[in-house]
Amino acid sequence: MSRKVLLAHTGGTIGMRRGPRGYEPQAGYLAELLSRMPELADPSMPEVELVEFEPLLDSADNRPADWLRMAREVAARYDAIDGVVLLHGTDTMAYSASALAFLLEGLGKPVVLTGSQVPLAEVRSDARENLVASLQLAARADLHEVCVYFSGRLLRGCRATKVSASGFDAFDSPNEAPLGHVGIDIALRPGAPRPPQPGPLRVPELADVTVAALRLFPGIDARFVRHVLQEPLRGLVLETYGAGNAPSRDPELLDALAEATARGVVIVNTTQCLRGRVDMRGYATGAALLDAGVVSGADMTPEAALSKLIYLLGSGHAPDQVASLMQRDLRGELTPFD
Repeated sequence: MSRKVLLAHTGGTIGMRRGPRGYEPQAGYLAELLSRMPELADPSMPEVELVEFEPLLDSADNRPADWLRMAREVAARYDAIDGVVLLHGTDTMAYSASALAFLLEGLGKPVVLTGSQVPLAEVRSDARENLVASLQLAARADLHEVCVYFSGRLLRGCRATKVSASGFDAFDSPNEAPLGHVGIDIALRPGAPRPPQPGPLRVPELADVTVAALRLFPGIDARFVRHVLQEPLRGLVLETYGAGNAPSRDPELLDALAEATARGVVIVNTTQCLRGRVDMRGYATGAALLDAGVVSGADMTPEAALSKLIYLLGSGHAPDQVASLMQRDLRGELTPFD
């Protein structure tokens, strides 16, 4: 029986055409390009149902409301399809992939985000291979989670981060090996894909919450941090040094963090390093953050931590519940301590 895949075009470079001011999205243009691809008619390919979002967005314009729109589009067609490919701009793809991993509660089918660094219409484009491989991956019966596919590698969506602005290998998963590789064959890493979640599929309502990210730097002023932490802030991803360290000889900075956590702001510690994890008990400078009420983000990417905060706070969880759940693995986004 033929498998059916929903191809949802949200925007991004892959479907753009060259205009007088550079590449820009154009409604209907992707469908025209797909009609010229003989690969899509091959018996090894699934049946494709194309849906084009209106308006098509450069992913730099995406907001949490757009994550919800993508999730609801998947949910609306879920029973009629075997998998989903979301065409998405690369700039915020890691945020959307992480957010969808949390928002698609009860997911039991593959949802693959892909795009390209060069539009499909161009001669030297990475789009064709990314699109074809993603459609084949989305038709598999042994994938049940949100993934990112790019340049021969299948990554867990809530582990992916963009690492190159110009290379075709634009995404990596620094703290977890790829779920699979696509070469001559499609090979999934044994035991890597997660089991399906208990269904049915559900997309929660998401209240509008104010969340921010702040990267520490030498000489950061406590007054600036205090300003960031003002109401209506509900959550903060704090990007710290090394294994989760921050200045410990600045009592005003630590006081600002402690005052915020005391009034219910959830502050999550993630490392600025591309690889490795936060361990706030390893150094006194990390322990000072722990004493201020900051919680560990383990080895989450900043993108996963931010979208998880928005998901948990927007779903109505109390601050103490959010703080606890941020340290628990929900969708494969972090590696728990042994």
